[in-house]
Amino acid sequence: MKDLHIRAKAISLALSLLFTFSFAAKADEAADFLSNLHEFRVNNFVALDAYYRFTVDGNTDALNEIVTAINSANTSMSTVSDSTAEVLAASEIENLNQEFDKFKNLVRLNINDVRQSGYPDLRLVSEMADQAAILNNRASDMYNEALESSQVSSNDKVEAARLASVTMAQMMAKYSVRSNMSVSQTFQGSSDDTPLDQKAQQFENLLGQLSAGPNSGPLKTTLEGIKSKWSFIKNSYINYNENNVSFVIDRYSKGILEDLATTIDLLQQSA
Repeated sequence: MKDLHIRAKAISLALSLLFTFSFAAKADEAADFLSNLHEFRVNNFVALDAYYRFTVDGNTDALNEIVTAINSANTSMSTVSDSTAEVLAASEIENLNQEFDKFKNLVRLNINDVRQSGYPDLRLVSEMADQAAILNNRASDMYNEALESSQVSSNDKVEAARLASVTMAQMMAKYSVRSNMSVSQTFQGSSDDTPLDQKAQQFENLLGQLSAGPNSGPLKTTLEGIKSKWSFIKNSYINYNENNVSFVIDRYSKGILEDLATTIDLLQQSA
């Protein structure tokens, strides 16, 4: 009888541990799902930014950036599609995948058009920008829906850093089209018509949220790096109609995106 009691307790403990490990694994999968959906949004805007620069002279470096960003978005989309976290319905994910396929096809058509004719077809560019807006709206809705799922635990600072990343990537695309194309007002590739100066203010507010409270070590250093880079280009985004050195703005903006990615990693490690 005593042996039966001991075995029953052992089985109960084993089941409890199995449930704990299973729950932890599901939580990790859900967090990975959310992370890839975030990176997917950022990389599509990075591809747009590079494309607008590519239209100027078919620059190989810009073309490589387009390919790298699309490949990164493709990897994120594949991870989201293959996820077993069950955070969102399979039909929603498939719908996003289809919209992404349309965007990739339009990017390819626009690249080939510049290569063949030496200049962009404004109709095709407009279609690509419109599709980018549709894609971002869909991905953002899905991200917010996933964030509200009971399977996902959120961190206010991580979410502020992610939103700052998306905002910066949108600003880069907006600034790039203004700097590199003669007709720009309809090619924003953004989910809204928010002017650049207002976007800059949104980014400033998010940076303030990230910097609030005690920060130390690598996190403090990284945040100070973001603030330093931002102070250098902030006025260019606010006064976007003035003549500025666009490649400098682009370089510092990319540096901020890299630092924000590091910030997210550091925040998640300390959570």
